[in-house]
Amino acid sequence: MSVATVIEAARAFLGDRITTNAALRDHHSHGQDTQPPVLPDAVAFIETTEEASKLLTLCHAARVPVTPWGAGTSLEGHVTPVRGGITIDLSRMTRVIDVSQPDMDCRVEAGVTRDQLNTHLRDSGLFFPVDPGTSACTLGGMCATRASGTNAVRYGTMREVVTGLTVVMADGRIIKTGGRVRKSSTGYDLTRLFVGSEGTLGVITEVQLRLFGIPEAISSATCQFPTLADAVETVIAIMQMGIPVARMELLDDVQTAASIAYSKLEGLAALPSLFFEFHGTQASVAEQAQQAEEIATGFNGSGFRWSTDAAERGKLWQARHDALWACLALKPGHKGIATDAIVPISRLNEAILGAKEDILASGLTAPIVGHVGDGNFHTVILVPPEPDGLARAWELDKKIVARALALGGSCSGEHGVGIGKREFLETEHGADALDVMYAVKQALDPRGVMNPGKIFLN
Repeated sequence: MSVATVIEAARAFLGDRITTNAALRDHHSHGQDTQPPVLPDAVAFIETTEEASKLLTLCHAARVPVTPWGAGTSLEGHVTPVRGGITIDLSRMTRVIDVSQPDMDCRVEAGVTRDQLNTHLRDSGLFFPVDPGTSACTLGGMCATRASGTNAVRYGTMREVVTGLTVVMADGRIIKTGGRVRKSSTGYDLTRLFVGSEGTLGVITEVQLRLFGIPEAISSATCQFPTLADAVETVIAIMQMGIPVARMELLDDVQTAASIAYSKLEGLAALPSLFFEFHGTQASVAEQAQQAEEIATGFNGSGFRWSTDAAERGKLWQARHDALWACLALKPGHKGIATDAIVPISRLNEAILGAKEDILASGLTAPIVGHVGDGNFHTVILVPPEPDGLARAWELDKKIVARALALGGSCSGEHGVGIGKREFLETEHGADALDVMYAVKQALDPRGVMNPGKIFLN
């Protein structure tokens, strides 16, 4: 059975929702990364788990590659269909299936976005906290890449908030993993096997999620420092003191200048900066802010200001979420490569100051920004439109990652592996561990149809 035969057979239950339209195939040929685009042979817009099952059964029988697609926001080439085949677009699976206010949980289809879920929850007193920095990404995609973001230091990552999944396996079987309870000691933890599997083991179609109560009080704060080292030492001290900060974001001087210009931030200078957010009662929020200010002052921080005003807080965090676009605006015509290193909190200064030295030596522009409360930081390497521009950028990326690994860290704190980070996995995990991972892949996807070319080099 050929790809064409699979497409024709799928029309029986998808109709015109499986398409070979050139524009739609081009749209699904890449994510928000610098990997070379590859056209899928067709794009299937599924609306139910059963449709996904029927389509995967056909693809498995014909050995046709399948690439799951949520919103195309991935940064490591996850959605690039490197071997063609059929891209399964889940963006129409947008039902919030169930919300339990007493149990503080919900079940959603994979195409629901974080913003859509929180809009649905707005009158319930609950919210979903994992915030990867873009409103477009889907919860299914966030599961697939084990996403986290700005709130991870307090509320955890997708690994912690997902309690169950519906997954369509490579051969079309439908399984349900986990459940609604907060813990279980029964069998293998299949939920966490699929969270972070990047579509290489199956297609996630439904997600069971933990929810959290909206805090009584929320305050944001900013503080600036004469040196990057002072800012990072402040982060380390706050975490070691156990202050329950909800968000703590670092911007170096280059990123701060870019965000001031792009987001029209007022009252900030082009200096290394920290953005904070505190959640709790009125009294606890005030206490947390005071403690953070005292520590920051001890490391030469100045201009510490905090506010409970929702509009001001929204503008601050929108500026942080727009950091990538602010970086790209610095150098029109340049593309961006986002690094995603993470290290133990005590090694953060070595990692970030080392990255800053590497950037200066490279001659490239690469602002630094990160969710530093858990040791995670990014550089947005701006790729000059020159023949050797991309090669120079990747060389810088490799240096930053190599240092993070040498410091006991990881090549990716939240973006996943995809295509871009495959070469680092053996160094990080060791050859034997990588063999075990590949054995799992072969056991669940023996014909290699699920998102081939991702995570593994072969």
